[in-house]
Amino acid sequence: MNKHIKGVLTAIVTPFDADGAVNPNALKQQINRQIEAGNGIFCGGTNGEFFVLNEQEKVAVTATCVEEVAGRSPVVAHIGEISTRETIRLGRQIEKLGVDAVSVITPYFVPLKQDELINHYTAVADALNVPVFLYNIPARTGNTLEPQTVRALAEHPNIIGIKDSAGSYESLSGFLNAVKDVEGFDVLNGPDSLIHQGFVDGCSACISGLANVAPQAINAIWSRFQAGDIAGSRSAQESVTGLRTDLYKVAFSPAAVKKALQIMGYEVGDSRYAVTFNPQQLQQIRQIVSQYLH
Repeated sequence: MNKHIKGVLTAIVTPFDADGAVNPNALKQQINRQIEAGNGIFCGGTNGEFFVLNEQEKVAVTATCVEEVAGRSPVVAHIGEISTRETIRLGRQIEKLGVDAVSVITPYFVPLKQDELINHYTAVADALNVPVFLYNIPARTGNTLEPQTVRALAEHPNIIGIKDSAGSYESLSGFLNAVKDVEGFDVLNGPDSLIHQGFVDGCSACISGLANVAPQAINAIWSRFQAGDIAGSRSAQESVTGLRTDLYKVAFSPAAVKKALQIMGYEVGDSRYAVTFNPQQLQQIRQIVSQYLH
């Protein structure tokens, strides 16, 4: 990849129809909402419910994203599986579709040592031609990439960055400090609460789940920062942080994000995992949509 991925990538939801099948037409609608706001696409991640998609669906979702974007913005696809073998298997299918890069979550459920994580990522990066981003989200996987591990992996010519979704400034700054002397290795910020600070400290991009419901508001943090309006970027962040705090108090994303999108009038369907909303929670989300998104 000859250029850095910069700005906002939306961790786009995977819409389902009334029967629970992937809905490509609804996905295309959501893609175009994001493109119009100036955002790129990150598909098949946590907000894309990769954990309830089968291999064929992951490939189909990525194909739809690449085809609909048609070069108008970057497309990064998540390919991480529990085993190295299956990660490579999926990655080889995904890279044929024309994505700009792939993201690989740490293996989950099974605890791994740092040298085992280095072996895993090295094998994946060796096997693929498409550039690879590491993906750190320890609260969901049980495995944490340590800064010195990332520094070692940054030496691999096909590993071009890390998406950090640990959720803390300590984690994000630790990665930024560890790789500050490595040319061509980027840190992508995951938590929506740290988008502005991430850009201030040197993140090249953010990957935002909230951009599904607030594409322009999230993009404003980046576009104002890029234009030199640091105070305006900080102000945009403060508004987004309120939305994030209130919405995620109701339920974990992506279910909360999808329910907000439904209330906004978009037919994205329900999440596949075992989540339900009681009448009080639905009313809370309606109030949040009314306050922040209308």
